[in-house]
Amino acid sequence: MNRRNFMLTSSAMLAATSLRAVDETKKLTDCHVYLGSHPFRQLGAENAKEFIQRLNLRGVTEAWTGAFEGLLRRDVANVNRELAKACQNSILRPCGTINLSLPDWQDDVKRCAEDHDMRVIRLHPNYHGYDLQAPAFRQLLPLAAKHRLLVQLVIQMENERTQNPQVRVAPVDLKPLSGILQEIKESRIMLLNANATMLLHDLQECPNVWIDFAMIEGVGGVENLLKTWPLERLVFGSFAPVFYWESARLKMQESALDPAQTQAVQERNAAALLS
Repeated sequence: MNRRNFMLTSSAMLAATSLRAVDETKKLTDCHVYLGSHPFRQLGAENAKEFIQRLNLRGVTEAWTGAFEGLLRRDVANVNRELAKACQNSILRPCGTINLSLPDWQDDVKRCAEDHDMRVIRLHPNYHGYDLQAPAFRQLLPLAAKHRLLVQLVIQMENERTQNPQVRVAPVDLKPLSGILQEIKESRIMLLNANATMLLHDLQECPNVWIDFAMIEGVGGVENLLKTWPLERLVFGSFAPVFYWESARLKMQESALDPAQTQAVQERNAAALLS
């Protein structure tokens, strides 16, 4: 379905979302959502129960979930504790916040793995005031691997032009990443919210880097991305509730993917990361 046809039939599709989503995909893992209170606007993820219901209606069977509070709050241990509790007995998989600019961040890594039984941690270097050349980032990667944690690295939360002018945060510079990963081969990194211009050629050659497509734009964006990016290292990421969840579904629908490719992006690649 192309973008024009999608817009013409959007009302009917939304009315039948709960049925069609389940019919099209038996399993759908959304690797990139957030829960809680966004620091600058109300987005509809403040109530966990209601947010889970909306994801269920769209056919999501598992959602990897970070906490908006992790962007600016310094009490990271409590943020992760609250997130783990909110995600209990639901389709949400909690992704603990790690702030490498805070003292004793190693304890937060250990708590995520051992106390909350998390398999994923999420980093926001630009909001937390460090870059990828910081010694702490190199220290984190082997520690995360030791605890069998996948590291999600959020490149940007929104375009700088739409940010609050008093709190503007530039995207994370990815240039040092490939060199670091060549040294620390046991690490596994998933890049969230990278756009096509940020995906440097040397990252395509790194076997331990995965990406989501939340900020891959353009008609047939997923299809075009797969011309250069390996299929087995691409996952479904909606960036809900910052982005409308349906935009992620549209990106899949308007790209010419066969059933095997669709299954890989929507579930199989994510499952393999946590197996």
